This record gives sequence, C-alpha cells and structure tokens, in this order.
Amino acid sequence: MERVRGKRALVTGAAQGLGAAAAQMLARHGAHVLLTDINEAGAQQVAESINLEIGSEVAWGFQHDATSAEDWAAAIEQARHRMNGLSVLVNNAGMVRTGSVEDLDLEQWHHVMQVNTDSVFLGCKLALPMMRECQPASIINLSSIAGLMASPNLAAYNASKAAVWLLTKSVALLAAKKGWDIRCNSIHPTFIRTPMLDDLRGDRDEAETLARLAKQVPLGRLGDPDDVAYAVLYMASDESRFITAAEFKIDGGISAI
Repeated sequence: MERVRGKRALVTGAAQGLGAAAAQMLARHGAHVLLTDINEAGAQQVAESINLEIGSEVAWGFQHDATSAEDWAAAIEQARHRMNGLSVLVNNAGMVRTGSVEDLDLEQWHHVMQVNTDSVFLGCKLALPMMRECQPASIINLSSIAGLMASPNLAAYNASKAAVWLLTKSVALLAAKKGWDIRCNSIHPTFIRTPMLDDLRGDRDEAETLARLAKQVPLGRLGDPDDVAYAVLYMASDESRFITAAEFKIDGGISAI
C-alpha cells in the first residue's frame, strides 16, 4: 500500500470519472494529491472523501481550467504550497464531441483541441520546471484508443487524442535528452464506465448502448475506472522507472481487431 509513498501528484479533471479514480488510487498507495477541475466543488468533494478514507489530510481540491495558462500557473503554485513540490502529473482533463469532418464547425473543432490537447501541452510545459526539482518524476497523459484508431464520427476527438499520443513521446525524448529523470507516457483506454459515455450515448437507451459498446470489445465487457487507475499507479511509481515514451492500451483487446 506504499507504492507511491512520498510522491506529490496533480491530477486534472479529478471531480469525477477517471480523474477521481486515479486520485483515489494514488492516495491509497501513499501519495499526496492535488485534485484540480473546472468544477471546484466536485474536486473538493472527492478530496474530502479521500481524506476521510485515509484518515489524514493527503488530498486537496482546486479550481482549474486546464486550457488556461494562468490557471496552470496557479495550480502549480498550489502544488508547491500544499505538497512542497510536484513529482507526478496526470493530464486527465478532456471531453468528447461526436461529429464527422463535415458535421463539425471550426469553433467546435477548436474547443475539442483546446480541452483535449492544449491542456496537455500547457501542463507538460509549465509543470516541467517544478518536476525537475522533484526527480524522479512521471508525467502521465490520458489519450484514448481513439487516438490510435479512427472513426468517421469522431474527427476532432480522434485528432486531439492522436496529438496527445505523439506529444507525449516528444516530451519523453526531451527529458531523456536533457538527462532529467522525468518519464512521460500515455494511456489509451477504450469504453470505460464513466460519465463521458453519456456523451457517446446521446438520446439512445442506456442499457442498449452499453451492451452495443461492450460487444465491440473482445473481452466482452466495458472497463471500470480502476482498470485505468491501476495503470496510473504503476506509471507514477518507481516500478516503471525504465518506461518512457510508451503507450499503454487499456482496451480489452479492441485495438487487435
């Protein structure tokens, strides 16, 4: 239960879903965690539940628009204030918007790219100076299996998550070239039981939609948030100290089809 003891983590989009699960997992295994989200109340609520479970103050919520450089600067300063540094960054904040290249207008395209890609760029760029002070360190970027496999109805989402995939490798190679002990890897989930699935479901029946999605997965089921959180835990820990510039598929085998 101490796989990340002494680690100081910042998790974006932590008010629910994969971000909340990752923050809970890291705290359970010994890390201090700053949970950030544009939904401040949600992030604080998850942080309070973590502290209640752990029995001490190891988690804090903070309002943070991950598309804003100013908000990133404030979040990183909050990490210094609350945790005296930052050694794990989980760039999880994201959104999904369906639509083909014909359906989407430029404003919609830009919005998806801002939330899914600009947020990761800003996080990596602005967190690196503090992470250099807290080596060994690990950056974990949430991409998607949709960043490796295309769909005609996910033009912006595909493009944004593919950008995260290769940005991750660029950051990893930069850190290695500089001689920093900072690793950078990406996670690529398929359908996970989180509120984001509601955006894919639209007005269709929930049970029918979930069953249809599960049929696409060779293992025959959807993933749970902890399936991703355990991967975050591994990559945040020193157990993965020789892994960088890698992509981790958490997809029940769907990418093998």
